[in-house]
Amino acid sequence: MDHALKFDRRQALAGGAFGLFTVAGGVGAPLASARAAAQEAGYKGLPRTFIWNPGFNPIADTSKFKKTGPYTIGFANASQADLWLVTFYHGVQWAAQQNAAKLKKFIVTDANSDPTKQVSDIQDLLNQNIDLLLVNPATADALDPILGRAMRKGIPVVTAARRVQSDDNFVSFVTASDTALARISATWLAEKLGGKGKIVLLPGLAGASPAEMRLQAAREVFAQFPGIEIVDTQYTGWSPANGKQIMSAEIQRHGKGINGVWADSGLQGSGSVEAFLNAGFKSNEIPPHTGGDLNRMYKLAQEHRFPYCGIDYTPSIGISAFDLAMKVLEGVPVPKRLDVNFQVVLSEGGETNSVKADVALKDYVAADKPDDFIMGHGMGQSYDPKTFAAVYPH
Repeated sequence: MDHALKFDRRQALAGGAFGLFTVAGGVGAPLASARAAAQEAGYKGLPRTFIWNPGFNPIADTSKFKKTGPYTIGFANASQADLWLVTFYHGVQWAAQQNAAKLKKFIVTDANSDPTKQVSDIQDLLNQNIDLLLVNPATADALDPILGRAMRKGIPVVTAARRVQSDDNFVSFVTASDTALARISATWLAEKLGGKGKIVLLPGLAGASPAEMRLQAAREVFAQFPGIEIVDTQYTGWSPANGKQIMSAEIQRHGKGINGVWADSGLQGSGSVEAFLNAGFKSNEIPPHTGGDLNRMYKLAQEHRFPYCGIDYTPSIGISAFDLAMKVLEGVPVPKRLDVNFQVVLSEGGETNSVKADVALKDYVAADKPDDFIMGHGMGQSYDPKTFAAVYPH
């Protein structure tokens, strides 16, 4: 093992916010500074999704994948179909730039949300003698066979943000825990409503593992509150426009009978709030909402003062995944699931019996950033998605 590599097993087991490892005088320095900046305020402990998980998180032996660099890494991206995915992609590129000296090539494909195309993209990458495959799967089921084929060929696979069905088809999955995000936000909504009321569920993209896992976890929570009635569930594709259109139709059907809205992201959550405003609801009439990620959602909650719970599915997952991929190629043991930290952001007076604020809404909202800015990106204060560019070997 390289003498400059410092491996903290406790941190590996926990899975810190921006990766597992510190490299003296190397790539760990910018990652550590990004981590510090991202966690300036709020919860700073080990990821609670690791601490609270009742199961075990095995450590994968990666010694058989150890190679001498420079490396050729293939990145099969699902798409850049929404603002979160664009920021996630930038994070992966940012990490590739930090590791440029260790790379021979970093080859990127984009499936434009088409799982069939992504399977074809991965086959092309496998034919280019890559040392490792990094994947953000378009859907959970369609990518299983091709990722299994890669693993059987001896090419390690790291999945990020979205996973596939079989644990045998990847070395490690990097996530901010969709189930924890959903359980916390759903618990908050149910408790904020006093355990009773009519709610609408606005999950993300049908078939995408984050949306499906969040929806299942939220339903598990709401099932424990007999007084909570789910009047409708509509997939939104994580689109503000879809969130607005769907909620406008819900308001026409139910009017002020909607007591709460559970959105798994502020992307569609912001559209929901705008639908209430367009329907003539006053600020104090907007029902409690959930949904993080998008600065517009935080701004709306701060301006209109409706009860709000925001939890970001931090796109810095992309940074953590690339960092972990490098460790796989260096033969360093990694956890099967790497949990990236998140913050619970609540509006004033928003705490419930089970859910407490890590950061107050007023301290978290980025008033100086544009509405379409995605929070939790991990690339430092100077990051601007409109001017972002990264340099790495193609």
